[in-house]
Amino acid sequence: MFNSLNNLPNVTKNLLIINVLFFIVTFIFKIQGTDLIPILGAHYVNSPLFQPYQVATHFFMHSQESIFHLVFNMFGLVMFGSILEKVWGPKKFLFFYMSCAIGAFVFYNFLGAYELWKVKDQLMHLGYSMGELTGYLTDQIDFPIRNDSDVPLIESFLQKSYTPMVGASGAIFGIMAGFAYLFPNTELQMMFFPMPIKAKYLIGGYFLVELYLSFQQIQGDNVAHLAHVGGAVIGFIFVFVWNKNRKSFY
Repeated sequence: MFNSLNNLPNVTKNLLIINVLFFIVTFIFKIQGTDLIPILGAHYVNSPLFQPYQVATHFFMHSQESIFHLVFNMFGLVMFGSILEKVWGPKKFLFFYMSCAIGAFVFYNFLGAYELWKVKDQLMHLGYSMGELTGYLTDQIDFPIRNDSDVPLIESFLQKSYTPMVGASGAIFGIMAGFAYLFPNTELQMMFFPMPIKAKYLIGGYFLVELYLSFQQIQGDNVAHLAHVGGAVIGFIFVFVWNKNRKSFY
């Protein structure tokens, strides 16, 4: 295991270690009764629970409900990220990784923050004050329900305000998009599929699925698909520009 880590380029290796450490620490805190996900995950920028540091901390956090969230992202980081780091060098790769992660956050907010604003505006038109909405979330002040018909709006407000985005998926999708652009004909072998598939088809198809899911309301689906799309778009744009002018660093 340690030999495998030593064979990874430095930035990829350190990102892998940091993500695993965050997962372990989050698990330990959860056992002790403190959930770090709502604190370090990224809420919408107009949620009362949003803090600026969440822009940086959210992409080191992963769901504690399934370790596969972490495993999938770290597999993508090692498989594709290590190749890109060897091609670009550590500084350029780290800049790319961070840009894709932040780009994913921006895309996540593009639609979600607008939807939250609409719900808040509707509640305020129904007579609920901003103090009531904010106080309930931050100070656990009782939320007075004036009319039973208001309940769906209130539940929507709470769900959109409470639920944070976590995970390195946005950055990983950026890495995958960059890999598919630079090495489109590389054949990738899927575990449960008998034939290898070229990167441009596998990653491109995966992107289209995420794009479709970004605009579908599926019951019980808490995945931030739009963040995946955002990371991939930012990654593609960066690699496209860099590839046109290979003499420039950025």
